[in-house]
Amino acid sequence: MDEETFKRRTRLLGLRVIALSRAMRRDLASDVIARQVVRSANSVGANYRSACRAKSTADMLAKLAIVEEEADETVHWLEVLRDSRSIPEEAANPLIAEANEITAMTVASIKTLRLRSRAIQNPKSKIQNA
Repeated sequence: MDEETFKRRTRLLGLRVIALSRAMRRDLASDVIARQVVRSANSVGANYRSACRAKSTADMLAKLAIVEEEADETVHWLEVLRDSRSIPEEAANPLIAEANEITAMTVASIKTLRLRSRAIQNPKSKIQNA
């Protein structure tokens, strides 16, 4: 997946979570968790954009690690909202699936960057620099 498509997906995740939070029932616990999930979901896109402007591979890896953490945290809060019945399963599950996919793609990118970084540091490695 190219950078622009991933930026769009991470931004849409944040926007979809905002819409979900506006539609959910209002009570103290739900409001607190809604704030958490809105923050984490929107942090995914913001930190991915930051990673795209990284100054080095190490900087990019550090920023992608934040993307991974925030995407996984988003899954957690969405599951809490679903399991507490603050939002219906049919509203939560597609967002959980998307956040899980973003987490998995981020992990794959981190692994690829680490392998490429090691190959560059060790030119005799069998790993090809692509």
